[in-house]
Amino acid sequence: MRGKSIGNIDWLTVSLYITLVIMGWLTIYSASLSLEVTSIFDIKQTYGRQMLFVILTIPLILILLFLDAKIFERFSFIFYGIGILLLLGLFIFGVTKKGQTNWYQFGGFGFQPSEFVKTGTALLLAKYLSFPQINLKNLKDQLLAFGIILLPVLLILLQPDAGSAMIFLSLIFVLNREGLPAWYLFSGFSAIVLFFLALTIDPKYIMIGIGLVMLVFYFKERRVKRNPILYSIIFIVIAGFTFSVSYVYTTVLEPHQKDRIDVLLGKDVDIKREGYNLNQSMIAIGSGGLTGKGYLEGTQTKGGFVPEQHTDYIFTTVGEEWGFIGSSIVIILFVTLFLRIIFLAEKQKTKFSRVYGYCVASYLFTHFFVNIAMLIKLFPTIGVPLPFFSYGGSSLWAFTIMLFIFVKLDANKVNEW
Repeated sequence: MRGKSIGNIDWLTVSLYITLVIMGWLTIYSASLSLEVTSIFDIKQTYGRQMLFVILTIPLILILLFLDAKIFERFSFIFYGIGILLLLGLFIFGVTKKGQTNWYQFGGFGFQPSEFVKTGTALLLAKYLSFPQINLKNLKDQLLAFGIILLPVLLILLQPDAGSAMIFLSLIFVLNREGLPAWYLFSGFSAIVLFFLALTIDPKYIMIGIGLVMLVFYFKERRVKRNPILYSIIFIVIAGFTFSVSYVYTTVLEPHQKDRIDVLLGKDVDIKREGYNLNQSMIAIGSGGLTGKGYLEGTQTKGGFVPEQHTDYIFTTVGEEWGFIGSSIVIILFVTLFLRIIFLAEKQKTKFSRVYGYCVASYLFTHFFVNIAMLIKLFPTIGVPLPFFSYGGSSLWAFTIMLFIFVKLDANKVNEW
């Protein structure tokens, strides 16, 4: 059975993965190349360590493909539990970097458990939602599903690592696909919009506008019984949230978080301090023009003007050296991968495999969207890696494990019935 399932591997997905990983390493090589060129296997260099990480994905992939696919569903709770224990262990054995205790250190190599917990959370959520009696229109079932997602979110926020925690919230798209009422998604999106509006517009004017819109809907809606109490409660909740934004911004958020929001909103910031990273990244991307300056020819990259360019800002190298055309090719490859995963997820014969596939697509898309959006001033800078491109063993291996578990589940679907 295992041999047959291996033969049913979706090679388009695998090919897209291999292409993105190779392009990612080439970009890291360019972004971290020193004046003294050494072997690509020199682990003293960033590109040498990344090459080692890439090579080690090969046995990792083979192990995943030759495992019995049923293991991932059967032991989903154990995978999730191990991830939670690793997150808890950070508060005792973790290493603090840049104010965040989210790493284990082993010699010269680090290990970030939050990257791997995403897979455990996806597996357990898929297992839970695959039970026939679960109906996400029931409040109890909703709470348990949210609990699976929010437990790692809480532990990661305590590190504190808001960027990694936010990625887990993308699983609401999966819940929506599986029957969660759409108003949850609408409410979350509305809260984000209201938060930023309240930082730029006087809250009382916002509430006047919302009040007028609600009145129009109240008097226009004749098909159902109008409930003035419900409308009043909704208005009060929205007002409470809107008027609390200023307090949260000034009192709850850390100074660096406020700086990032100020940069996004275009407020007066010092481009030599809090606005430096974004300003340099936009210069690097914009300087690439249509066709780019050429591989290894990026002046912003070679000059080291963009901090952390081989990690969170890796796409600036793509923009500068490969230009608009090269950047578009990379984006098309990523989008093709996302669509392929969703297409395969819909073809699965079990709900577990389908839900897990959607989890993988949601995780990867959110990483991709946020990473690129924060470089072009569409999203606050929160330190989210670009899948298969950003430097790091934890990131590369976690995304590889996540993706190839789904590849294995998809290859095994002919044996599920």
